[in-house]
Amino acid sequence: MINKFHYRCTTCGREYDNSQIRYLCPVCESKNSPDMPPKGVLKTVYDFAKIKPDFRHLKAIRFIDLLPLQSTDSMPNLKIGDTPLYTISQLEHTEIPFGLFLKDDSQNPTYSFKDRASSVVSAFAKEYDMDTIITASTGNAGSSLAGICASQRQKAIILLPEAAPMAKLTQSLMYGAKVIRVKGNYDDAFDLSIEATKQFGYYNRNTAFNPLTIEGKKTVSFELFEQLGYKIPDKIFVPVGDGVIISGVYKGFEDLLRLGIIAKIPVVVAVQAEGSDNLIRNINPGTGGFIHPNKTDTLQNFIIKPSQTIADSISVDIPRNFYMTQKYIQEYDGRVQDVSDDEILNASKILAQNTGLFAEPAAATAFAGFLAYDQEGKIAKNSNNVVLLTGSGLKDLNAFQPVLNIPDAINPDLNQLKKALI
Repeated sequence: MINKFHYRCTTCGREYDNSQIRYLCPVCESKNSPDMPPKGVLKTVYDFAKIKPDFRHLKAIRFIDLLPLQSTDSMPNLKIGDTPLYTISQLEHTEIPFGLFLKDDSQNPTYSFKDRASSVVSAFAKEYDMDTIITASTGNAGSSLAGICASQRQKAIILLPEAAPMAKLTQSLMYGAKVIRVKGNYDDAFDLSIEATKQFGYYNRNTAFNPLTIEGKKTVSFELFEQLGYKIPDKIFVPVGDGVIISGVYKGFEDLLRLGIIAKIPVVVAVQAEGSDNLIRNINPGTGGFIHPNKTDTLQNFIIKPSQTIADSISVDIPRNFYMTQKYIQEYDGRVQDVSDDEILNASKILAQNTGLFAEPAAATAFAGFLAYDQEGKIAKNSNNVVLLTGSGLKDLNAFQPVLNIPDAINPDLNQLKKALI
């Protein structure tokens, strides 16, 4: 095993070497209960003193010192990461007085941000001769793992809730994965995948369980820093479900901070759908959307509200990475914002019609959060703001039917065409 990193429990602080496959801290895991977010999520820690801080190229494929891998040769032979960062100067025909940048991760091979995590998990499994990887997913993580495993000639087992969108189910099946539909929600599929891991010895990709998923997701921060001219943005708007993507964003910037490459962490805004806000509602009760970094309250009563939102990719009852996300937001003075399903659909429409980028509801949630901030006057003039778009709108076409007016067919007649054009 490579010894350039070790694991640290985000709950109790215990440290573990990487001499074996590790998921949660075993001490904290033994105290977990099924109706609460799990404690004992591990953070991957590097020996920053031995890493040269004068990097000029931070893309994941070249930044091996900050990945838990022996060689970039283990990575899939697909173009993962290095996704476009678009500069937007106006919305709804109006010039905007600040910098707006859209990071389009739908350009990854399976059309979602999740390829960043899947690629690192797959590469790690390849280096240690594990040929079967299992995951629970609402759709994107599953289709991502299926596609990445296909490129690596690995076997993927995907557990999906019965209600997962057909496009994501189709993707996984086309990639040749073993797809199991589970009656119940994501949490039911998650728990079953953990049982299968323990019983059958499969390598598990689950977010907030396998610590290497965050290592893959943090690469977006390296890219943003490079694409913005080696500067950090003022704010980053991130869609949140389990809390793993936002933790990955924080972890990337935190690594750069530890290396002395940046002096501070940008303000990260956690955006959730109102119908699935179990993370931000419990992390920040009664503070009006502002996190107090010195708050040290321990969570006493985690209140779960059954999730119901059009944004299926971030529809989660029990946010599995709650505690790590809580620590990051409190330590680095983060912000939270919730948005309605109507706001999400409207944001997706505005995004598509003004920029040509078609985002799935979960991705549009981040843009809806940005629009809410702008409407409330929380975006400073001359500031630079990034919206993280995590998946393609083609992933779930049914979600957009309420905001579309599908035209009736006409006869191939010029007069009828004129009427239709009115």
